[in-house]
Amino acid sequence: MSVHLLLSAGRGPQECAWAVARLLDRLAADAARHRVTTHRVETVAGDRPATYRSVLVRLAGADAEAVAAAWTGTLCWQAPSPYRPTAGRKNWYVTARPCRVDTPATTFTEADVHVVACRTGGPGGQHRNKVSTAARATHRPSGLVVVVDTERQFSLNRAAALRLLRQRLAEGDVRAGRAVTAARRRIHDALVRGDAVRVERPRPEGSATAGARVRSRRADRPTGRG
Repeated sequence: MSVHLLLSAGRGPQECAWAVARLLDRLAADAARHRVTTHRVETVAGDRPATYRSVLVRLAGADAEAVAAAWTGTLCWQAPSPYRPTAGRKNWYVTARPCRVDTPATTFTEADVHVVACRTGGPGGQHRNKVSTAARATHRPSGLVVVVDTERQFSLNRAAALRLLRQRLAEGDVRAGRAVTAARRRIHDALVRGDAVRVERPRPEGSATAGARVRSRRADRPTGRG
């Protein structure tokens, strides 16, 4: 079982990129306690050293979904700014959302295609109207159907229909990939400050455990942006 989780500072200040790095460490520690591994698939560095505007993390293990769910939503790193000592603000918000990273390519095999001869209307004379030379090809797994009648021989139309099906399926894969990328981009703008599902703080001196507060969430709680 694996889940991809995207942590993003959104359009927040440099402290939010700092918070992403701190929260990433806490996420890794929490995952390890549940025997879930973490792998940084993609990172976008912040303006300051050791900070991130966003990090895509792959969680793998039997409890990966549970860990991801516990870290999904608005996260808060509560600490004074390391860059602006006089700033009174101490809450730095980050968003964390599960996301898809790719779409599987559609496998095309002729065995999955049902081709039948048919007639089509339009110009072409008696030959087109009386003889079933057109080819209707149906890709069973996707339900995609194409009809080709450009040639006077069924065998040629059949070959063209198979080529057209392959092309349409490839175009569909491209569109699906673009949709996944667009959905990931929208996560960066979905940060809702306040009402954090987790509040993490620096560890007290000499403490081996992290100071954290996790807000309880009912299973039927709406997931809207609010």
